[in-house]
Amino acid sequence: MNKYIKAFNSSVSGFFKFLGLKITRGSKVKISLPAMIPASCELDVRKGGSLIIGKRIHALPNGRIAVRNGGKVTIGDNFYMNSGCIITAHESVIIGNGVEFGPYVCVYDQDHDFRAEGGLKAKKFKTAPVVIGNNVWIGANTIILRGTEIGDNSVIGAGSVIKGKYPAGSVVVQKRNEEVLKVD
Repeated sequence: MNKYIKAFNSSVSGFFKFLGLKITRGSKVKISLPAMIPASCELDVRKGGSLIIGKRIHALPNGRIAVRNGGKVTIGDNFYMNSGCIITAHESVIIGNGVEFGPYVCVYDQDHDFRAEGGLKAKKFKTAPVVIGNNVWIGANTIILRGTEIGDNSVIGAGSVIKGKYPAGSVVVQKRNEEVLKVD
């Protein structure tokens, strides 16, 4: 019975989060209910930003979706976001249907432009869209960088840092250094 109470509370919390965004951002926010978003999951859509979420999103605690000025995040149906995930868009992040994120997955469509006059304090960014296809599984602690495209039915192994184009049906597992260092 407890899981039903949690699901109800999460749905109510998600509804009020989305309602607040809809009131403040109007047509730039489109969300299909039901959506299970816990109170600890942050949704930040800045002026000029756009957030579109399909049917049946389920997010666990402490996640964050941040859409910056002029950015756009589009999430398809049946999206699952585990604990601590971050999605940040200055330009565009598109996530297909049936996508699942393990814990602490980070998706960024931008990098700081440290060569800009004023360095990091100038808050200049290099951006490129991120596109994640349908039915993609992203393992825990994966970081997806700007300009990445992941094809449908792909798997990205835990702990990966990826940038580039991965065709449909890809299985990406980054090599780990298994050498053990001995300290005398």
